[in-house]
Amino acid sequence: MLEPAYQVDVVIVGAGIAGLSAAHRLTSAGITTAVLEAAPYTGGRMSTEKIDGFRLDRVGQLLSTSSPELRLTPGLDALPLRRFAPGVLLHRDGRAQRAGAPAGGGSARGALHAVRALASAPRGGAVPPGRTGAPVGGAVDQARLGAALGRIATAPVERLLSRPELPAGQALARRGVPARTIEGFLRPLLAALLCDPELSTSSRCADLALRAFAGGRLAIPEGGADVLPELLARALPPGTVRTGVRVTSVATTSVTTAEHGRVRCRAVLLATDARAAAELLPGLRVPDFHPVTVVHHTTDDPAAAFATGASLLLDADRGGPVAHTAVLSTVDPTRAPAGRTLISSTVLGTPPQDLDAAVRTHLARLYGTSTRRWETLAVHHTPQAVPTMRPPHDLRRPVRLMAGLYVCGDHRDTSTVQGALHSAHRAATALLTDLGATGSLHTADPAPRLPKAA
Repeated sequence: MLEPAYQVDVVIVGAGIAGLSAAHRLTSAGITTAVLEAAPYTGGRMSTEKIDGFRLDRVGQLLSTSSPELRLTPGLDALPLRRFAPGVLLHRDGRAQRAGAPAGGGSARGALHAVRALASAPRGGAVPPGRTGAPVGGAVDQARLGAALGRIATAPVERLLSRPELPAGQALARRGVPARTIEGFLRPLLAALLCDPELSTSSRCADLALRAFAGGRLAIPEGGADVLPELLARALPPGTVRTGVRVTSVATTSVTTAEHGRVRCRAVLLATDARAAAELLPGLRVPDFHPVTVVHHTTDDPAAAFATGASLLLDADRGGPVAHTAVLSTVDPTRAPAGRTLISSTVLGTPPQDLDAAVRTHLARLYGTSTRRWETLAVHHTPQAVPTMRPPHDLRRPVRLMAGLYVCGDHRDTSTVQGALHSAHRAATALLTDLGATGSLHTADPAPRLPKAA
């Protein structure tokens, strides 16, 4: 018998959230799809390690409840989110202060009300319940910051993208934001959102991140970061996703794998990280990356949880390696076994040599309690965690390289979960247009079979 001209409509290389999201949109439109992943698991950087009942994220990117992509991406309508306490908790000059965005995400008055210090502590101490302290900056700074958050929460995206583009730190200073507000609030906040403590990110990308923060609540997926890709994979036809399959070369009408030889198709979508995509398609731009290290501790001492509750705690002083930390078992109790506390801390940039000792010393100051008896569960270092977005940054890099060859991922959009999902949406739309989704489609088996290697 003659071999078919192709075995599947689209081959997607990479089973991260971009590839899985694109696959869902394609299969929903009747396009047969095979998702090939070299790793033994899906999700890419959105993976979670399970140790003795703990669920430990490898990168731990923060989500926002105001993100439209989380609401509109097919397959994620059932994504359970656990919210942090409104705003963030800032540790500065030995005191902890709360600064936040309006709970409803609307008015400048609401933002002004939210940007208040709700708690303070003596130098070197944690936040005792029920105490109040001074606001971030003075009354004038508080009013300006509250009004700015209120405005940016409702600003049209097009208006933010039309602003002159500079490194975020320079742009904030030129807008007249006081240095104490930048250093005491915006720098630690944007470092947590963008993994960029130096504020070298494009001011347009920083504005989008602040808009999401001001318009909603910071959150994490219930049960771990890998819940998000698992939901996407579960919504696909059985057999669509194949793990442990390494693609060695790509063309517009086929891919070659180490395990199954050549797989013929009508189009190929690269949904890997930037470096892996450039290895398959030399000439693709490879950005620099922000390295991220996540250190997970546990303790049976509830003092840390009582001190900060479900807050994201940021170090405005930059007095140690930890950029931000949280008692995740308070935010999401499913991440730790009963009676145990999970503290997850993020280190940005190159970690110090004696990482665990430096992190413990820093956390003792931030939480105001001894960390000597804390148990280190895991240390996850990801050198290429987040693509940099230095200006000029193209927020909508092309996803269609040529007819039959497409690319998506956070390196084609913003370097966030939302950016990865949005680039997948753009790539799927381009594919459906080129394949003529309303016309005659190939009717292959919904779980296409891969050939055996020669």
